[in-house]
Amino acid sequence: MEDKKLDKPKPIRKIPNKRIAPKPPKFSFMWLYAVAIAVFLGVVYFSGNTSSNLIDFKRFETEMLKPGDVDYVEAYKNGDYLVADVHIKKDSLKKPQYAEVAKQQNAFGRSPGDPQFTFTDASFESLKQSIANAQKDVPEAQRISVKYVPHDSLLSNGLVQSVIMIVLFAVVLMFIMRRMGGGAGGGPGGQIFNIGKSKATLFDKEAQVSVTFNDVAGLEEAKQEVMEIVDFLKNPKKYTNLGGKIPKGALLVGSPGTGKTLLAKAVAGEAQVPFFSLSGSDFVEMFVGVGASRVRDLFRQAKDKAPCIIFIDEIDAIGRARGKNNIVGGNDERENTLNQLLVEMDGFGTDSGIIILAATNRPDVLDSALLRPGRFDRQVSIDKPDLIGREQIFKVHLKPVKLAEGVDAKKLSAQTPGFAGAEIANVCNEAALIAARRNKEAVDMQDFQDAIDRVIGGLEKKNKIISPEEKRIVAYHEAGHAIAGWFLEHADPLVKVSIVPRGVAALGYAQYLPKEQFLYTIEQLEDGMCMTMGGRVAEDITFGKISTGAQNDLERITKLSYAMVTIYGMNEKVGNVSFNDTQGEYQFNKPYSEKTSELIDNEVRGQINAVYARTKQLLLDKREGLIKLAEKLLEKEILFQSDLEEILGKRPFEHRTTYDEFVNGVDDPGANQEAAAQGLQHEGVVDHSGTFERNPEEKEANQGE
Repeated sequence: MEDKKLDKPKPIRKIPNKRIAPKPPKFSFMWLYAVAIAVFLGVVYFSGNTSSNLIDFKRFETEMLKPGDVDYVEAYKNGDYLVADVHIKKDSLKKPQYAEVAKQQNAFGRSPGDPQFTFTDASFESLKQSIANAQKDVPEAQRISVKYVPHDSLLSNGLVQSVIMIVLFAVVLMFIMRRMGGGAGGGPGGQIFNIGKSKATLFDKEAQVSVTFNDVAGLEEAKQEVMEIVDFLKNPKKYTNLGGKIPKGALLVGSPGTGKTLLAKAVAGEAQVPFFSLSGSDFVEMFVGVGASRVRDLFRQAKDKAPCIIFIDEIDAIGRARGKNNIVGGNDERENTLNQLLVEMDGFGTDSGIIILAATNRPDVLDSALLRPGRFDRQVSIDKPDLIGREQIFKVHLKPVKLAEGVDAKKLSAQTPGFAGAEIANVCNEAALIAARRNKEAVDMQDFQDAIDRVIGGLEKKNKIISPEEKRIVAYHEAGHAIAGWFLEHADPLVKVSIVPRGVAALGYAQYLPKEQFLYTIEQLEDGMCMTMGGRVAEDITFGKISTGAQNDLERITKLSYAMVTIYGMNEKVGNVSFNDTQGEYQFNKPYSEKTSELIDNEVRGQINAVYARTKQLLLDKREGLIKLAEKLLEKEILFQSDLEEILGKRPFEHRTTYDEFVNGVDDPGANQEAAAQGLQHEGVVDHSGTFERNPEEKEANQGE
């Protein structure tokens, strides 16, 4: 027998005994329901027992039966003995000896048909015999009846019936409460008691967003800013090793339709971290304190998921400047919500690893405390795309569209200056719908040009009934715009003029291809005003009377003139001052005196009168061309740049348009004119940044003709 060497037992590694404190059980409101139901059942049970009094047969015979107070007796089997319910006549209940019984019935809500007294007997035969013996001396017609009622069914028990009704009532109540809370899922906000829970939608590994940075075009600088935030969350040591700190928040600022929410979706798709998405209006509620509670719950969830990103769309719903339009002594729920958000973003208890992304198109109304470094460290400006950006956006939206040969994203981008990303997407969709309406196999360039017209001016209404006189006024009105723009050096070159009705009120329109620029001189703005005034002047000198067709033109001229005087400092008498109110501080008090206000009005009126006189002299000098152009419009209804060159001769100013420079690349500004005929707008509107943009609310320039 061999001796086996025993292995030494390995020492047992001691694991430190860490006691984890158990989490206290959450309070359930179901206990409240249970207590309420138990109390109700007890009341029903005891009220049922006290509704009838137990007596013996002797008392029944002497005090009730012989005096003739009994109406009838019902008997039923209850276990081993028989129960007899005594029903007293209604008239007899008014007697003093029955006053206590009647009082009990009224107190417990019993019906008059319920028994007032109860006694027991051995069997139904014994009961009948006892009552018959007690009524020997009573005439047959006056004897009471004795009925046997079977009570074998469980449902016939009054207590069981009460329980069933209460259970049904509880089920209906729970169903209503779940419906009021937004669903039976029981999640945040799922029940009325979870009203203070955050409504943020969580996107993580299980619920990923399919949008990536490849789907976002034309926003290269903005993408670079947010991509750095995503890269920081993925590789934090790359930045912290050099002493950098993660930015706590980034605010996406831009006009409607420029792609702020789309960029946030791309961040959610690219970031490999949890992403909470919600709107600013999700914090707003009619109950006091709910908004602040939802903010606390949102950041509590975010801290559990850190590192993560929180995206708040339309943050101006809760982030407006405090202290404005407040009722004295009132409690503003929105301000309480904003205060809680400010504390959570940069308070004493702030934890790292949470980045806030927010989007708004109203940065001027946001509270200054929200915009300071430490809360929103970066403001990412998302402007309307330029030529190259629009080309990239067109390429993204043209991918799912079946295109014919000759469709060029470069040409389309040059023909749509001022378009935002959402409008470009609308153009591509409208072009596909137009091609399908025409039973085409693919979408060609003509469909896109018609779609641009549709987006700018609305639906074409060829069947709209217009009198010959009105049509003639519209033709001369549009010809006046075309003549003024053709012979003014700084006016945008016209590429198309039409008297075909479009949209709601536009009886005619002209399209121009403005050069993309950001700064405008006084000469350029005044030439633009003269071109806009051309329609009203043409009506005046041709017919000797004016119409309402120039309403939109006059409105734009007035706004531009006031902007030149009060915002851009382009008036000698008013001087180099600007009264631009971006923060809404001058809602009730003007920042200038009544004398200055009168001076501004006089200068604006004088400038518009000078523009009118200059335009009138120009059209009088070119009256022959005005008549020819108007008559040609009445004949063909639509004229292109080549038609204007044939009637008026070449434009005397050799300024190349953006379309010529970007698409054609030639020195001839008239090259490929008809292809460029579907350019952008009829006329520009000056915004507060000093650039011409399409008015988003008034898609057509010469509306109202």
